[in-house]
Parts: sequence; structure tokens; C-alpha cells
Amino acid sequence: MGHGSSGAQTAPSAPDAPRDGMRRRIDRLVREVVKFGAVGGAGVLVNLLVFNFVRHTTDLQVVRASIIATVVAIAFNYVGFRYFTYRDRDKSGRTREMTLFLLFSAIGLVIENGVLYTATYGFGWDSPLQSNIFKFLGIGLGTLFRFWSYRSWVFRAIPAREPAATRAETFLEHEHPAALPHPDGAPAGHR
Repeated sequence: MGHGSSGAQTAPSAPDAPRDGMRRRIDRLVREVVKFGAVGGAGVLVNLLVFNFVRHTTDLQVVRASIIATVVAIAFNYVGFRYFTYRDRDKSGRTREMTLFLLFSAIGLVIENGVLYTATYGFGWDSPLQSNIFKFLGIGLGTLFRFWSYRSWVFRAIPAREPAATRAETFLEHEHPAALPHPDGAPAGHR
């Protein structure tokens, strides 16, 4: 809103409308990224804690321990994403949602653990510190893919509906153009 010469606020002009729409979309995206980051950050902690616990209390190989940790984190993240980050998204197709979530999570698992596998077996970097560094790097790359795929395919936004009056006017324009009043105010049929 602007201020006139008297200091009173004036209504935004029409050219500001596209900027306001863009600002709202950016605000929504920022909120989504923050919520995704909060759930994802907690998921990273779960992933790393389970990874190190399994790695140090069992004789499993490093990548197998990582896969177990990733699966636990995927389950944790689904609950967080569905009931916190994307709670306002379409909930009608849970089977489809779960199938896509598992598919994209599996691809993220391959990305995440592929980095660790390459570092461990390709370069021989398998000290606890090196394993955690490459596990973390893999989580980061997998997270970029997951963010894109979850928001694009799994937790899809419900399309915004236009107001009923707009839909009715659009319908009348297409179906019965003579029924609408003329912009100059003349009644229909007297043009």
C-alpha cells in the first residue's frame, strides 16, 4: 500500500497485483522449504544416528548399515512430510501417494548410498569420519532429488479453484453470450 500526500494509505494499483501474486508464491515456497528442511533435518539426525549405531554395534558392512539407516529415516520423514510439511496437500489418493513416495525414496536411497559406496569401495575411504562425511554428502544430493520429486509428484498441491461467480460468468459467456449484459449497460437483446 502506498501513501498519498496527506499520509493516508491508498489501495494498491492494478500493476501491483502481479507482484503481490508473485510475492505470495515466493512466501509459500519459502514456508515449504523451511518445513521441508525442519523435517529433513530431523530425518538427517535420525539417519546418521541409526547409521552410526548399526555400524558400531554390528558387523554389517558400511553400505548395508547405511541402507538400514536410510530406510528408518524414510519412514520417519514420511510421517513428518504428510502431517507437517504437506498437511494441506491433496489426501485423496493415499495409495498413489505412498507408492510414489516409496519409488522416489528408493531413488533417493540409491543416490545417497551410491555416493557412500563409491567413496568406500571405489576410493577405499572407509574410516568412521570419512564414512560420515560421504554419508552426509549423499544425504544432501538425495535430498535435492527428494524435494523436487515429493513436491512435484507425491504431495501435489490441490489446484486453486476460481470463485463460483467467475466460473458462472465464464460458463455464460461461452454457452449463452446474449444473456450477459453489454458493458455499456444496455440489457441483453437491446444492443
